[in-house]
Amino acid sequence: MTMIRRRSVLGGMAASAVGLPVFAQDTVTLRFHQFLPPQANVPKLAIEPWAKKVEKDSGGKIKVQLFPSMQLGGKPPELFDQAKDGVVDLIWTVLGYTPGRFPKAEAFELPFTTGKAEPGSLAFQEYIQANAMDEFADVKLICTHIHGPGLIHSRNPVNKLEDIKGMRVRGGSRVINIMLEQIGAVPVGMPVPAVGEALSKGVIDATTIPWEVVPSVKVQQIVHNHTTFTGPKGLYTQTFCVAMNKARYDKLPADLKKVIDANSGAATAALFGRAMDEGDKTGMAAAQKAGNNIITLNAAETQRWQRAASGVRAAWYAEVKGKGIDGEKLAAAADALIAKHAK
Repeated sequence: MTMIRRRSVLGGMAASAVGLPVFAQDTVTLRFHQFLPPQANVPKLAIEPWAKKVEKDSGGKIKVQLFPSMQLGGKPPELFDQAKDGVVDLIWTVLGYTPGRFPKAEAFELPFTTGKAEPGSLAFQEYIQANAMDEFADVKLICTHIHGPGLIHSRNPVNKLEDIKGMRVRGGSRVINIMLEQIGAVPVGMPVPAVGEALSKGVIDATTIPWEVVPSVKVQQIVHNHTTFTGPKGLYTQTFCVAMNKARYDKLPADLKKVIDANSGAATAALFGRAMDEGDKTGMAAAQKAGNNIITLNAAETQRWQRAASGVRAAWYAEVKGKGIDGEKLAAAADALIAKHAK
């Protein structure tokens, strides 16, 4: 009996070593790597529930180990390649952390394009599946999603367009940085985890993050002014994805592939979008509790910002045309899907 069991174990080790598929009865451990602390909204309200559901749906055959705050090494811009190269099994990341890598996805980052995160994420997921799956050919795409309305958090109050002129403002993607230039700010690119320290040290004067991120980087304690806009759409949008190493997925037995597939796509995009929307409520409440100055620009002033940022679309159309991409057509497709899913 002992000899048979030992041979079985050794056989399993040998199969693993040569990259053969694991048997359905074996437990598969997947390492999920991302850049925010575990108490932040997306890890708490989306990644952890997703992992638990995968474990439950697999009858315990899949175990998902969560590694927040870049615990497995590297920097946030390296996460997508970590999944692509098999350094980790699963990642959640910001697409804009690797500028120019996802040009078709950038249609959703254009100024004043999206509003609430859940319907916007459903629109973005459908958009990617129809128009940009080639940008994710190197991974098994679990889902894509967006955050809620983008706003400005600043040391000095931003009551009108002129107030942001010359401000050093953190931007989270290439398109957001182009927008910041258009409205007269000085863009400074950096991932979210660096924002708190950069604000504290005066490296930047303001940051572009949604309400959802505010508590996790303690922005409400560092700056005391928050500028929002009239209407359902935010100043900017950040795009995200959850991705799995393709070879790791391919090696799964058929029943476990079905579990991953069932926890991919629109429903998962909506889960992450809901987490963002819930996080927006928490983030705004944190700023209110701190007694901060929350500014809502009126309709006329919001329109001034819209006009100031309108050149971003034309610039983006011209740029992606050089890559053989019809940006105008993609932006129209994005707008139509956002309207379709709007609540």
